[in-house]
Amino acid sequence: MTFDPAYNEPEQTEVLVCAVDPAHPVQLRYAHAGDAGADLSAAEHVELKPFERALVHTGVRIALPAGYVGLVHPRSGLAAKQGVTVLNAPGTIDAGYRGEIMVPLINLDAEHTVVFKPGDRIAQLVIQRYVEARFVPAGALPGSDRAERGFGSTGV
Repeated sequence: MTFDPAYNEPEQTEVLVCAVDPAHPVQLRYAHAGDAGADLSAAEHVELKPFERALVHTGVRIALPAGYVGLVHPRSGLAAKQGVTVLNAPGTIDAGYRGEIMVPLINLDAEHTVVFKPGDRIAQLVIQRYVEARFVPAGALPGSDRAERGFGSTGV
């Protein structure tokens, strides 16, 4: 079998990154080659008691090009091992937003408090292209196989 290096090279786009506090360097990077999500880290000490939530500062601001969106996803290890997830997953960062990325975390563990220190990885940032829709008023919609069948319509 022949190895094709082009197959393993992701498409890239430039995203400008800026620290909120110039004294603290930006901590936004991919952990491994081929990862879809770049790690977002806490910029502050946070304690989450059971069922408590907090808006956690990352110390990072970005400028996305037009046509791109940043999606903040939970980290699977935090969710599975500690019961911590992103409250509005995925969070949306619009291309025009220039403020600090903040992550709403919630501790869903009924018994244990979770502590994050500055530099601890708390979420993932996935950058994706999007299509801006042009909404067109219509008196009726064309038919489809699914029609108006909603939740649970495809079975269990």
